[in-house]
This record gives sequence, C-alpha cells and structure tokens, in this order.
Amino acid sequence: MPQLDAVGIVSSDLARTRTFYALLGIEFGEGDDHVEATMPNGLRLMVDTEDVMRSFRPDWRRVDGNQFALAFACASPAEVDELYARVVEAGFRGEKEPWDAFWGYRYAQLLDPDGVGIDLFAAL
Repeated sequence: MPQLDAVGIVSSDLARTRTFYALLGIEFGEGDDHVEATMPNGLRLMVDTEDVMRSFRPDWRRVDGNQFALAFACASPAEVDELYARVVEAGFRGEKEPWDAFWGYRYAQLLDPDGVGIDLFAAL
C-alpha cells in the first residue's frame, strides 16, 4: 500500500514562503527553486517555484481557492494563540482569529503567502 510521504505546494515568492513557514518552526534545506523540510513524523513539506512547475507543465497556472490546508497540532491552546499572533504581527494574513471550537479544540486559521490554508489547533 502506498504511504503518504510528502506534501507539495507551489510558491510565487520562495523567500516569503520560507519566512512564513519559519515562523511555524519549519526550516527548509538549501535551494533556489525547490526546497524541502522533513517533519518530526517523517512527512516532507516540499515547495517549488512557479517556474519549476512550468518547466514540466508549461500550461500550469495558479488557481484561486482553498484547495487544501495544512494543519499544525500545537501543544496547548496558548500556543495556538501565540503562533497566530506571531504570524499576523509579522505581516502575514490571518484568516480566522483563535476560537474555542465546539468540537473541543482551540483553533485558528492563517493563509500562507500563496493562499494555502494553515490551521493551528490544540485540545482544550
């Protein structure tokens, strides 16, 4: 059975994408058009520039909309609040401020520089 090994996203500004994800504790390896980071659980987050995408799919274009989201488990509700505030204060977009969700989690939603949804959550 195939195993999910990596999630890939496309960046319109790799430097800005690196800055955003660094605020969430993700440090990418070296690279100018493709970078990767391996999470503690082994899952890799890969980021390619739009030029890389067009190198093998010349007709590729960015589509607007919430096509998927990355969800980050936090150690506590306070960490959800702190991470959300840190990212927004750094000039990135908050989609929904932290709230206590009816399903028993502290939740918040951000958008990365290219509109990828980023969920932060912790059990209440």
